[in-house]
Amino acid sequence: MEIPLQVIHQDLFCPPGQFFIDAMKPADICIVTHAHGDHASFGHKLYIGTEETIAIIKRRMRKEIPARIVKYGEKIRLNQTWVSLHPAGHILGSSQVRIETDCITVVSGDYKRVADPTCQPFEPIKCDIFVTESTFALPIYQWPDSLQVANQILHWWESNAANGHPSLLFCYSLGKAQRLLSLLSQVKKETTVYLHGAMLSLCQLYQERGIAMTNFKAVAEMPKGTCFSQELILAPPSALGTAWVKRFPSFRTAFASGWMAVRGTRRRKALDRGFILSDHADWQGLIKTILETEAKIILTTHGNCTTLAHFLREKHQLDARELKGLEYLEESEE
Repeated sequence: MEIPLQVIHQDLFCPPGQFFIDAMKPADICIVTHAHGDHASFGHKLYIGTEETIAIIKRRMRKEIPARIVKYGEKIRLNQTWVSLHPAGHILGSSQVRIETDCITVVSGDYKRVADPTCQPFEPIKCDIFVTESTFALPIYQWPDSLQVANQILHWWESNAANGHPSLLFCYSLGKAQRLLSLLSQVKKETTVYLHGAMLSLCQLYQERGIAMTNFKAVAEMPKGTCFSQELILAPPSALGTAWVKRFPSFRTAFASGWMAVRGTRRRKALDRGFILSDHADWQGLIKTILETEAKIILTTHGNCTTLAHFLREKHQLDARELKGLEYLEESEE
């Protein structure tokens, strides 16, 4: 079976379709699986993606882009291929790319399998070739229940508030911040969470699309001198260690990420707490998904590719290989 994909200058290219997927370098045609910065780059002559993905890219780039919007399940012709997008469950608008040639190939993009009301749930697709991410492809990564994590965050916040400490919770601005606001709306009614300015526009975009979240307000909207001693503040990881955090006297810090499953990561970042909440599939979710596709060939990408491919060959006797040569940021916005 011929694989209709190749890596060109560290980007994924489909020769029969003459398009790239999530290219980091400018391309004539690029299908974008989702709007995180390590998948949605500048300078393409044509962006193809879901309406939500294109809207987020425009919001992040602060300008119009040449784009073709494709609905989930809609087939479009690209040269010698038929292509359709299907929900990946990663963030709002995230997609898997299904490619029809003489076989069916699915490129997963980033995906997760747990319920998340801020995005469409993952859709398993049967195929011949499945290209899967491997970000958390180690058995140590097994996610706890999301609402359980939300209650842990609430308890930490309330404990800090009782002692007059602002609670700074670091998380990625796209996907994670909105998911946290959604989870918190389920465990604590009628509250307000404060946001770093970098998060406000994207949270508003989710809100405009009807995603239910707890009330939020920008820190900058509050009068100068507000101490936030009883408040929860969400901020991107880049804000840690900057002058911005000095406006919160005696603050306590935490990070919400799948990386918090490894205690050493929290220690290296000098955090008070770590909450395990990821927008990627954990080890069990990866294996479950791969088996559901019934694919004859599995190609593993970004992350623990070698471990996952080896396990699939040894445990499940699958034709699993590493798709080498792709270049992504070392730590994706998960």
